[in-house]
Amino acid sequence: MNRSQGTTKVPLSAAARQARSAWQMQYRDLRRSLELAEQVCARAESGGDMVAEGWARLTRGLHRLRFGSRADAKADLMRAQDCLDTAKDHAGSVLARAWIARAMLLDGRANAALDLLLPLREPGLRLLKQEERGMLLNNIAGCHSTLGQSAQAFAYMYQALRETSAARNRGFDVVLYNNIGFELCQLGDSFEALRYLSHGIERSGQVANTHILTVLLANRVACLIELERNVEAMADVERLLAIFAADGAAPSGARFETMAVVAFRAGAHDLGEELVERAKQALSQEATPDERIELAVATAELLRLRGDLPGAAAALEQVIACVDGADAPGPRTPCLLYRMLADVAEQMGDTPRALGYLRTWQQLYEERAQRASQARFQAAALQTELLRLRHERDEIDARRRSSERANEMLEAMNRQLSQKVAEVEALQTALLEQAVRDFLTGLFNRRYLNEVLPSMLALAERNGEPLTVAIIDFDHFKAVNDEHGHAAGDTVLAEFGVLLSERLRKSDVACRYGGEEFCLLMPGTDAAAARRKLASLQEAWRAKAFDFDSGSLSGYTFSAGVADSHLVPQSVAALLRAADTAVLDAKRRGRDRIVIFDIDRFGRRVEGGSFLGTVAGE
Repeated sequence: MNRSQGTTKVPLSAAARQARSAWQMQYRDLRRSLELAEQVCARAESGGDMVAEGWARLTRGLHRLRFGSRADAKADLMRAQDCLDTAKDHAGSVLARAWIARAMLLDGRANAALDLLLPLREPGLRLLKQEERGMLLNNIAGCHSTLGQSAQAFAYMYQALRETSAARNRGFDVVLYNNIGFELCQLGDSFEALRYLSHGIERSGQVANTHILTVLLANRVACLIELERNVEAMADVERLLAIFAADGAAPSGARFETMAVVAFRAGAHDLGEELVERAKQALSQEATPDERIELAVATAELLRLRGDLPGAAAALEQVIACVDGADAPGPRTPCLLYRMLADVAEQMGDTPRALGYLRTWQQLYEERAQRASQARFQAAALQTELLRLRHERDEIDARRRSSERANEMLEAMNRQLSQKVAEVEALQTALLEQAVRDFLTGLFNRRYLNEVLPSMLALAERNGEPLTVAIIDFDHFKAVNDEHGHAAGDTVLAEFGVLLSERLRKSDVACRYGGEEFCLLMPGTDAAAARRKLASLQEAWRAKAFDFDSGSLSGYTFSAGVADSHLVPQSVAALLRAADTAVLDAKRRGRDRIVIFDIDRFGRRVEGGSFLGTVAGE
């Protein structure tokens, strides 16, 4: 029956059944799927069977999207949409649009693809079944991943994995293991990525789809490069080359450049040189920034091996523009590039340039780690629990087919499992927020401050740059609570959190220090520059106006104390104590002012990092 047409059962033609079979086996048996789809397309175009032609073209369009001409793929997908719309096959129409969006994503139009996909989410979850829901959710995840929104990407990929039944063995779960592993590798969580990729490789043995196997192996090679396990990665390189040789040709995106990097670093220099040449021949004008960067790294390894260090540096410098280009690479390859640039510059004896590249690498690495920290909790928290629950539900689903009583058990278990999944997700979210965020202001909390400040201070010391700590304390906050109530006080605190989030740089860290106190960490900023920033913040805060039932509040002020690591002995405790001393002095001197800590004016240092004396002036 055509399951998308409400409760009306419409028998499918033989051609339509064949087209649906082709669609369902596209991941399990790639070649047979395409063969069936081509047969239906040849017959359906003259027969007027819109359902058959729609599903056949949808299947062939996906194959062309992966292996052939993107223009031909789009033509098939658009025709599939027209056929399925005409046939009122609503589920098929949703899928056709979802894969048209995927083609848009591959064209570099991630935002437009997401705009097309999000309205399909509600009807798709209602109309589609299991792995087809997973495909829709996975395409949404791909858009978020391309846009650098890893937390959203993980959320959709895990939901897709829950919707996709491994028991039915249609192979799409293997795709999801690959995509989750790829995203974790991009964020630098290579050990976790290896778990997913290795599980996907194991599962791929149950489907006749060498394409997804080669993608999984190539992604595992990239993870092993990150972990500097290059000798171990050579087994996967040899397996990949054997698959390509057996197939007679390598597919587009064969990742020869990734394999070349491994070969050089594992000591297989002749193979590395051969792979560089194959990569150059395989990459087209449409090569992605990641491919261009990794080929440059492989080329530099070859030139360095030949003793041509200037040539290696030049090869790497040619792709620096890719890092900040309009079509930006993922976070993995820029780190690979700048680490290699630093190594080559060091070998050439150019220490200042090596240090500059190393600092850029550190910045990229920290940005990558910060992005990972925002998304890692989903991988860590849901990995075991959700997959276990999913597998339990699949086992019950298989037993349901043979027993009506098992069906009743499944419904009860599904309710319990769904409730458990919701509880686990809610708990993990709550724990994450409690760990690092203040619920009222949305800023980081004191616990996060204690974790991050030592590393930021150590980095500032290594870079020879100042790190400024500023402590902000509201003036007469008790009077606000007394006159307008504690709810009004909470509103003022929350609004200040919004102001800080809007006004500070991405590299700055704003924390709620306690009560009406806030602590700001400003790397690469000395006390004088920090004072100017705070003065601007002070002016914006005075301009805020609040209307409460008890009356209005405007012109509200705060006092601030500022200390930087070049003026204060470089320890966390001393830096915080100096900023606190300065803010207390600001309070004593009449409030609504910013005081910079200066050891010559505040007093002399005594044993233990404490200070004696008072401020002579701002």
